[in-house]
Amino acid sequence: MQRSEVNAALRRANAILDRWHWSLPAWGYWTAADFAAHPEASAYLRAHQLGWDVTDFGSNRFAECGLVLFCLRNGIVGVEGERTYAEKLLVVEEGQLTPTHRHAAKMEDIVNRAGGDLVIEFAAADADGHVLKDDVTVPVDGLPHRLAAWEPLVLEPGRSVTIRTGLYHRFYGRQGGGPVLVGEVSQVNDDNSDNFFLQPIGRFAAIEEDEPPLRPLWNEGGR
Repeated sequence: MQRSEVNAALRRANAILDRWHWSLPAWGYWTAADFAAHPEASAYLRAHQLGWDVTDFGSNRFAECGLVLFCLRNGIVGVEGERTYAEKLLVVEEGQLTPTHRHAAKMEDIVNRAGGDLVIEFAAADADGHVLKDDVTVPVDGLPHRLAAWEPLVLEPGRSVTIRTGLYHRFYGRQGGGPVLVGEVSQVNDDNSDNFFLQPIGRFAAIEEDEPPLRPLWNEGGR
């Protein structure tokens, strides 16, 4: 993925946040120079995996398989006194897939905050991560909702679903509905160790530097 693609995705994400009146903390707008000028804050943000994340999951097809995230708050797994919860904003474009994955530790609520419709598909897994054909039941706005494996669940703005640990899921924006602003509220999040993809893919993008970064990504250490 080229840095120019990352920068363009960040500009689109900021425009969507502005459209729906979502303001970020000050460090959400920091440049590399700002991170360098605030080393203590930068170390805190990096340790807590806070800030921007743009990924194509190693696909080199960001428009079809990719995601923009901003982590607003998070703890550190296993550290006493840390937050036990996390909050993210996600920007999902029409038809843009986040590939099938599950979490071993994290339970999360996915909330359609604004924009188009978010489509999510689920499948149960056995203890070894093999996909099962069983129906699944997920709480939609708190009420149980039964689905066949991989049956699409459409979340219109305002609707939410709870995804329990171990449940495979993939999602994308419904074609024709425009980009989706998604909220994620979850147990503490660790993107280095708690994403188990059904297919062998990368969690973070390999970035080719064809122009300077607009905003450093959290996994780049604020560089």
